Amino acid sequence: MNSELFFVDKSGEPSKPRKKTPKIEKNVQDGQENIVVVNREIPFGKFKRGGKFSGGKFGQKGQKVRRKFVRKYPGPAPIDKEAVERHSRGSGADAKGVQTSFHQAKLKRKEVVYEFAAEQAARTEILLKENEGFIEPDEGEETAEYTQGEIVANVDITAATKSFELKLDFGGYRMKYTKNGRHLLLGGRKGHIAAMDWVRKQLHCETNVMEEIVDVSWLHLETMYAVAQKQWVHFYDKKGTELHVVKQLYRVNRMEFLPYHFLLATVSDIGYLSWLDVSIGEIVANFHSNCGKIRAVCQNPYNALLCLGGSKGVVSMWAPSQPQSVAKILCHPSPISAIATDSTGEQLFTSGLDKTVKVWDIRQLSGPLNIYKTRTAVQELAISQRNLMAFAMGNVVEIYRKPSALSSKTPYLRQRISSHISGMQFCPFEDVLGVSSSSGFTSLLVPGAGEPNFDAREANPFMSLSQRREHEVHALLEKIPMELIGLEPNKVAEVDVPTLKERFEAKRSLMLSKVPKFDFEPRKKAKGKGGSAQRAKNKQIVREAKRRDFRKEVQEVQKAIQSEHLEKDEAGQDFIPLDTKKNVLDRFRPKKKQKSGQ
Repeated sequence: MNSELFFVDKSGEPSKPRKKTPKIEKNVQDGQENIVVVNREIPFGKFKRGGKFSGGKFGQKGQKVRRKFVRKYPGPAPIDKEAVERHSRGSGADAKGVQTSFHQAKLKRKEVVYEFAAEQAARTEILLKENEGFIEPDEGEETAEYTQGEIVANVDITAATKSFELKLDFGGYRMKYTKNGRHLLLGGRKGHIAAMDWVRKQLHCETNVMEEIVDVSWLHLETMYAVAQKQWVHFYDKKGTELHVVKQLYRVNRMEFLPYHFLLATVSDIGYLSWLDVSIGEIVANFHSNCGKIRAVCQNPYNALLCLGGSKGVVSMWAPSQPQSVAKILCHPSPISAIATDSTGEQLFTSGLDKTVKVWDIRQLSGPLNIYKTRTAVQELAISQRNLMAFAMGNVVEIYRKPSALSSKTPYLRQRISSHISGMQFCPFEDVLGVSSSSGFTSLLVPGAGEPNFDAREANPFMSLSQRREHEVHALLEKIPMELIGLEPNKVAEVDVPTLKERFEAKRSLMLSKVPKFDFEPRKKAKGKGGSAQRAKNKQIVREAKRRDFRKEVQEVQKAIQSEHLEKDEAGQDFIPLDTKKNVLDRFRPKKKQKSGQ
């Protein structure tokens, strides 16, 4: 028998042949010598080689040998310190000045949460595959020397198609991009309206209303837009069909649409501010601003306030819930020609007739942080998603980098347009600056201007028809009421401590109130109709009646306060109270026998 091929047991039945050479052992029982081939089992599962146990399933002397588990990447993944600094809120609040230990611990927990959020934001930067790309000049060169022709010649064919020019004969033009940056709306002074998908160069509609057009604005979707004509504001759909006319909005100069509140904010020629709720078709607020004729208007995306630039160099901020301005900043000693805010709503950019552009901190209402001096007065301002600033002076456009102490005062790019500039806006999520003038529209390539990574839930440039319908439904369900527009939107989630104290003191004074003194003086009657005794009696009767009514009202209020607190206590209980007079098990107790005759 070939022992290298078969396993021989006591019964003498051969087993299946194995590929590897097995181990041979001799076993002597009852005087007979049996050849036993011991096959080595292949480990599996957690006992396999290189796994939890080393050296196979068993070690020496039949004992399990546990190998110390060593991680290939011990601890959490390292985080880039520069990325953490970009998302950090600063050194944090100091808890030394906090009085109670409870609030100190609460403040420390909040700082830990902020630090964790900054670390998580730094970790997720690996998912943002795209980065903004600026022009890097050679030694001895400046980026302002490069023309649009040279930039277009050195980019790919997809980016080159985004630089174009439209020659139109009904200017000057006002223009607006949609929130996702896919569609363009043009409105000429002489009545020309055009809506298009500028990426595909596909025209949605084009018409002439035969009336002066002052401003245009998209609504919550690219299917509807508003046009401020000579007298009233008209609403049109994507195909150019007139949907509605609001005659209450009379002689409007500028329009701004608030997408999260579904409000169309307008400024009239005589200084009236109006907010139109497009979801219900009603004007929710309308009052006079007392600022005269206003041409410089923008919205703050952080708190949805409307910023107006006046002729006295003052920027005022307005909310539809208050007839007075929420805040004011004196920015220039001369009239303001243009204002704009960045995408985060933290900085305000203003330009005046004094040939300066200033940067202000809106959160603290302080500044200026930076001052840029120009050759002439700036009549249009535009801020990109990456904080590039575009200044329009006559027919020249100058673009500057992010405002900081280290940034140079020389422009990043400079371009001359064929005619006077009347409107300007950076296209969202694209390195494109749209410039409208009296002779048409020009699309300029500005490398590094747009946000390279977009959030599809917020603004999707590639939105399909079903996604657009679903987005509209969600936006209507998540609509923010106009009462929540204010200077500090985060105060809605905070507790109003003074008001809470006032309510507590009011309830306490009602519970401990005393009957006040009532002064009553009866009218004088004719001589002989009533004496002093009768007058004193009438006084006493009226006083007692008033005291009785006062006590009754106070008792009713006290009962209401007590019942309110009892309901809150019962709602917070998750157990059955045992000290009540009646119990659910009372029905099983033996009833008392009544004596006969009772």
